[in-house]
Amino acid sequence: MGEQNWLELLNSQTWLKQVQATNQYTEKFGLALSEEDTELLLVEKNNTLKVERRVEFGQSILPQIIYAFCDSSFITQNNYVETLIRLQEIFYLYKNEMQDEITDDELIHFMKEQFEEVCYGDLDYLEGTCLDVFAQAIRAGYRGYQKTQGYGEFEKFDIVQRWDKELYLETLRELCWR
Repeated sequence: MGEQNWLELLNSQTWLKQVQATNQYTEKFGLALSEEDTELLLVEKNNTLKVERRVEFGQSILPQIIYAFCDSSFITQNNYVETLIRLQEIFYLYKNEMQDEITDDELIHFMKEQFEEVCYGDLDYLEGTCLDVFAQAIRAGYRGYQKTQGYGEFEKFDIVQRWDKELYLETLRELCWR
């Protein structure tokens, strides 16, 4: 029992250092994690892993998520920790939903692209629509994302009609000339 606690403590300390090290990069985007933030993220990561029945070996996924999302215009210091917690939860949920068919990088690329270009920072839409539709396609056998590394994939499955600036301007010109 004591040996297990020692190993858990060592893993936790390593994880905390990995996540704290991201501050050197993220500070240029106005984002930083305090020691308390990092400890909260560790607790939430462990809870999420238990809920999703997953085990994490080696490098944590959180630094990858941090590096991918820190330049987002939808993330500020005020929502940084909460956003990271949700992104981490969403990541593990969809690793399961996609039956581990997709790599970590492919999933993160897909998540970031949708977060920025489709969801405009709305984590509920990312989780409940974009990733849900994509996971259904992957479970049905779709593998096209492997060629694109997860980029540019959602538009193939998007069922929601999006606003098209060019179409809007064309319609506006037609209305003005009548």
